[in-house]
Amino acid sequence: MLTAPELVTPELLDELRQISPYDPDHLPREIELIEAFRRRHPQLSQVACFDTAFHRTMPRVARMLPIPRRYEAKGVQRYGFHGLSYAYLVEELSRLGDPAAATGRVILAHLGNGASMAAVRDGKSMDTSMGFTPTAGLVMSTRSGDLDPGLAPYLERTEQITTHQFYEMVNHKSGLLGVSEISSDMRDLLAQESHDIRAAEAVALFCYQAKKWLGAFAAALGGLDTLVFAGGMGENSPSIRARLCEGLGFLGIEVDEARNAENAAVISTNASRAKVRVIRTDEELMIARSVCRILETGAINKNEKD
Repeated sequence: MLTAPELVTPELLDELRQISPYDPDHLPREIELIEAFRRRHPQLSQVACFDTAFHRTMPRVARMLPIPRRYEAKGVQRYGFHGLSYAYLVEELSRLGDPAAATGRVILAHLGNGASMAAVRDGKSMDTSMGFTPTAGLVMSTRSGDLDPGLAPYLERTEQITTHQFYEMVNHKSGLLGVSEISSDMRDLLAQESHDIRAAEAVALFCYQAKKWLGAFAAALGGLDTLVFAGGMGENSPSIRARLCEGLGFLGIEVDEARNAENAAVISTNASRAKVRVIRTDEELMIARSVCRILETGAINKNEKD
């Protein structure tokens, strides 16, 4: 696993090409862009920031996949994604003075078109819902999230669906879009759920699955001190936040309806044992900070050599 931002070198590009089958939707295009800049601006330093790096601290048990061990040697394991967002949220929690950022149990819920959660203890990732690819975990806008692996051969036998068609289906035609047959946008579904059962069921499925992940990660952490909502839905949908937190008083979560409706920075009640926050994530800023750190370090190293 590439565990930290790095200056782009020919060696790094070779490594990225070798692992591009892991992420065929993103890596090949990113490599093409890097190469285009290198051709046009050969003296320009480029920095690669890895969305999986935040999860490098996950314990081995959280990284393992229950398949034959020999595949692990080929790099088949749970990597997790949304790491740039999660790294930013942890830094922001620390800036806000939340003690859980350094010495507590935090669940980060990045709920956007791509949706995932991360379990964080003492500022380090302990687990996350996405796995070997971003398709795993929660129901998303067009991604299915976790599925019974037996579904693929079943559809191959009964519908003659090829591997490529199955991949396209679970990444681009499933999730909220597939269940609702209306839209991949939660705002559209919330607007139509009162009179369209398909929209209502898509919303209910998302909230049900997300609540299960929230509970699972609270169990993995042994409790919960802070819950953070981020991403398009997490930051802007009081209804989704309320549905996910409903009935979670046993985890110490109590949401203040008025604060939640206002998208306040803290939406939990004063009596809530677990603090519930809404933080606008900023992956671009996190990338910029990482690039500055790398370039400053590179400049220091160069000066030392001179």
